[in-house]
Amino acid sequence: MEGRKLPLTVGESPLDAARPVSWSQQTMTHLASPIDVNLRGSVFGGVILALVDKIAYVCATRHADCPTVTASFDQVDFRAPIEIGEIVTLQASVNYVGRTSLEVGVRVSAEKVPGGSPRHTNSCYVTMVALDEAGKPQPVPRLIVEDELQLRRYQDAVERRKARLALAEERRQRRS
Repeated sequence: MEGRKLPLTVGESPLDAARPVSWSQQTMTHLASPIDVNLRGSVFGGVILALVDKIAYVCATRHADCPTVTASFDQVDFRAPIEIGEIVTLQASVNYVGRTSLEVGVRVSAEKVPGGSPRHTNSCYVTMVALDEAGKPQPVPRLIVEDELQLRRYQDAVERRKARLALAEERRQRRS
């Protein structure tokens, strides 16, 4: 992809439709409350994953213009704890589209209130699949990559997809 001019339309979909990354980007905030935390006062990882799943759904569904479901979470990294009373901000962006699936990257940050500066606490990639009215996978619009950062994220997502497919093939071969 070196030397290609941006914007660039990518994806494996048979549809003519394409949407820019910016079309479906989402931001969500959450106040870490007593119900979210463990006995040490840190937010449960499962609470963060539920928030990630919700924002990934909104982002993917907006891009696909139809319902989506979570197929997998990939590379969930917990970098720092989030404490009770902190404001949690999640940012989601479609990084990759295949034929019926999308990879949504989610970045989580937290900040103490008042006066805290945001710190990166979590990142992960969520694969979502678009569904038709019968609950079967359906094609999604292709993706318009608008800038160098989005291009890097797309290229990284292609590599992650290749690695996931290779791992799945290894597992199939071991089982047979």
